[in-house]
Amino acid sequence: MRTLIFMLAAALAPAVQAAPQEQVWSLAKKEKPAVVETLRELVNIESGSRDKEGLDRLAARLGETLAALGAKLEFYEPNAADIYRLFDTPKEIGKVVVARFQGGGARRIMLLAHMDTVYPRGTLAKRPFRVEGARAYGPGIADDKGGVALILHTLAMLKAMHYRGYGTLTVVINGDEEISSPGARAFIQRAGAEHDFVFSCEPSLATKAGEIALATSGIGLATLTVRGKSAHAGVNPELGRNAIVELAHQILQTSDLSDAGSRIKFNWTLASGGQTRNVIPELATASADVRVNRVADFDVIEKRFRERVQKKTIADAQVEAGFERRRAPLVATDASRALARRAQTVYAELGLKLPVDESGNGGGTDAAFAAASGKPAVAESFGFGGFGYHSSEEEYVELDSIEPRLYLLTRLIMDASR
Repeated sequence: MRTLIFMLAAALAPAVQAAPQEQVWSLAKKEKPAVVETLRELVNIESGSRDKEGLDRLAARLGETLAALGAKLEFYEPNAADIYRLFDTPKEIGKVVVARFQGGGARRIMLLAHMDTVYPRGTLAKRPFRVEGARAYGPGIADDKGGVALILHTLAMLKAMHYRGYGTLTVVINGDEEISSPGARAFIQRAGAEHDFVFSCEPSLATKAGEIALATSGIGLATLTVRGKSAHAGVNPELGRNAIVELAHQILQTSDLSDAGSRIKFNWTLASGGQTRNVIPELATASADVRVNRVADFDVIEKRFRERVQKKTIADAQVEAGFERRRAPLVATDASRALARRAQTVYAELGLKLPVDESGNGGGTDAAFAAASGKPAVAESFGFGGFGYHSSEEEYVELDSIEPRLYLLTRLIMDASR
C-alpha cells in the first residue's frame, strides 16, 4: 500500500506551472457557449428517478453524443441479481450509460455522473430552462446534469487536442442515484475496482468557492411501524389501541440517538397515522434519516435504535423496527489526498483556490460505491458550481464556473494519465 501511495503521489506531483496551459484554457473558453446549449438540451428532457420513459430518452441522447466522440458504447440494464432492493425502489430502474475510450497509455480513469433528478414530470413547465445574468436555471441543472455536461465537453476538448495518453477512459452515467442507486451500485463498485482514478462530477456548492470533497456521508434509514387496534373515538375509545400514541412514545425515546462525538446523526423526518378523524388509529409509521462517517457506525446506531424500541407504553401494541443501509460513506485516503493536492495546483494555474473538504458532512454519493474496493484514488464534486438542488427554490448553475471546471477536469485527466 505504501508503494501504491508513493506511485500515485509521484504521478500527481505538482508540476512547475506559472500560468494556465494555453491550449487547454483556450479550448475551455471556446467550449463555454456549447456547454450552455448542452445544459439546455439536458434540462429539457425530464428525467426523474421514477420516470423510466424520460430516463430512456436521455440515455439514448447521451449515447448518440458519446458515440460521436468516439466511445465504445454500452447500456447496462440492472438485473435482478444486482438490484439492491430498498423500501422505495421502483419496479423499473433507469439504465446505466457506459462509454469507453481506449488510449495509448496505462492509467485507467473513470468519470462518474448521474442523469436522474428528484423532480417529477411536469416540473419543467413550472421552472423552464433560462439564463439570467451569470446563472442558468432549470430542474436538475446542477444536480447532476451539469456534471453530465462537464464530462461531455471535457471529452470534446480531449478529442480536439487528439489526446489519448490514458490507457482507458471510462464514463459511467446512471439513472438511479437520487434513490440511492439500487440498480447501479453493483456495477459502479465493479467498475471502480478496475480503475486507478475516479473523478465524480456531482456539483460543487457555489457558496463554498467550488470545493471538492474526499469524504461523504453514509446514509441509513430507520423505520417504525406501529400496529394497534381501531375503535370508535367517541363511543368506546377504551377498546382501541392508539398506534399514534405508541409511535409518539417511540419517537420521543429515540430522539437523542445522534452522537456528535462519533459524528452519527439520527433525525426523525417523516411520520403518519390514522385515516379518519373519529377512529382510534390502528396504524402509524415513521422514518428517520441516519448519517454516519464510518461503515462500522451503521452497526452501532442500528443496535442502539433496536434496543430502545423494545420499551413500549401500550403493552399489546405491535412495534416493528426496520433499518436500511442505503449508502456507504466515502472516506478520505492518502491517495485521494495526493489527488486533491494536484487538483489544487492545477486550479492555482488559473489564480483560483480550490478548497478540499474531508468532513463527510452532508450528502452521500455514488463516489463511495466507486471507492469500495480501496483501489482507486477518488474525489467528489468536480461539477459546476451551483445551488438550490433538492429544494423548492430554483436550482441553478454559476456560468462563470464552466471554464475553470472544464480546465480542471481536462488537466487532471492528462496528469493522471501520466
